[in-house]
Amino acid sequence: MVASEQHAGDSSGKPPEPITSGPSQAEGIARFACRTNYGDLTPKRRERLKVSVVDALACAISALGAPPIEACRAQAQEFGATAPDCTLIGGGRANLIYAAFYNTALVRYVDYMDSYLASGGLCHPSDNIGAILTASEHADLTGKDFLGALALAYQVEARLTAAIPFMADGFDLTTPLSFSLAAGASKALGLDQEQTTAAIGIDGDLIPLLVARTTPISQWKGLSSSQVALGCVHGVLLASRGVTGPRYVFEGPNGLAHAVGMPIDIDWDSERLDCFDRLALKSYNTAVPGQSSIFCMLELRRAHAIDPAQVESIEDHVFQAAYDFMGGGSFGPKTDVHTKEDADHSLPYLLAVALLDGDVQPAQLVPARIGAPDVQDLLRRVTVKPDDAFTARYPGEVPSRVTVRLKDGTSHTHEVKNYPGFPSWPFTWDEIGAKFDKLVAGRADDALGSEIKAAVRSLETIDVKDLMRLLGRVKVERRA
Repeated sequence: MVASEQHAGDSSGKPPEPITSGPSQAEGIARFACRTNYGDLTPKRRERLKVSVVDALACAISALGAPPIEACRAQAQEFGATAPDCTLIGGGRANLIYAAFYNTALVRYVDYMDSYLASGGLCHPSDNIGAILTASEHADLTGKDFLGALALAYQVEARLTAAIPFMADGFDLTTPLSFSLAAGASKALGLDQEQTTAAIGIDGDLIPLLVARTTPISQWKGLSSSQVALGCVHGVLLASRGVTGPRYVFEGPNGLAHAVGMPIDIDWDSERLDCFDRLALKSYNTAVPGQSSIFCMLELRRAHAIDPAQVESIEDHVFQAAYDFMGGGSFGPKTDVHTKEDADHSLPYLLAVALLDGDVQPAQLVPARIGAPDVQDLLRRVTVKPDDAFTARYPGEVPSRVTVRLKDGTSHTHEVKNYPGFPSWPFTWDEIGAKFDKLVAGRADDALGSEIKAAVRSLETIDVKDLMRLLGRVKVERRA
């Protein structure tokens, strides 16, 4: 995740020779898309996928009414009014393209969704859910067919994230989303292999930049994936009408392989739907590299009666990706914190507010809490340092060691290797249900919330439109 990271197989420093004939990666993904279905998922992986869907819908409902989301909603309703056959979560309708855009924004905005961690970066596979759910409603799919298309998208995004260190070259973590949404939406809308290849080529030309996540962080950090969804669904529809795309979008002259300076050669014919074994869900409302640090601080807080007023300093040792992303490393300094976007990517803020409040949830990311003197003072006493030994254990583990030193000279230290929601510590149905209830409180009553959770758990036996009907009944509450 750091700019200096070396690419595998890139010892010469020269970009790979372009390929303009023979099989292409786009064709490989298209073949994978056309042969993959719900039946390829093991029972355990089906459950992990549905847990992620419940998690994503909780995030989407929680985001309703936030000002940037309201801007997206207004845009979707104004410009998506032609053929409005798709449900907007929280009520209203728009056409497929703008409903996919809006529903994706909802899932992503609160930054509380699932993640897939790789040695060279990470992605949020649930970025696929809003658009593929909407496309599935448009195509009147069964819940089982929706899960098949979604599983495909999850696998494509995770596989590309594991194979290519996009962020080392300044490309955003949503870069592989362009390809996964092309595959998943093509599957949902019934495109054939040639049309899917075209869609992958078209959508692969949508390459976002990592600057969206560097200091100072704007609201666009939580919305950039919705822009990818807007463009990708549009591209898939064009492909369905016969528009062709660059077949060698990966390996052709000036293609993606040239941009990242390494060959891209994934055997899609051998690929299977197994990324769910390594999905991480979040216990705390912050970027995934900081989850262990918050858990570690909360464990310390439970074990010792620490008075925040008596804290001299807090030191957090983390793996390199957490330091770069959230600790003041290559993504910029993290102590000038005034907005939600600053706060949920700042380990100094998050550790301070965790010690003060005993949790990090949406309530810890509202303007009044962020600007309060107690947390603003304490965050300036937090230091984050990278630890090479911890970095060597990533992504199989996500270690953190927190030391709190008090003014009387005493100190308390604790170390963790993961957190609740990490692949080695997955959420149960009861745990994801509790997270859902917490996030949707005030926007869906208990009865509606229970219906939504039950619908996801029984997706194999219902149609997508049945789930969307429930999601359209959720309330929108405008917020400051």
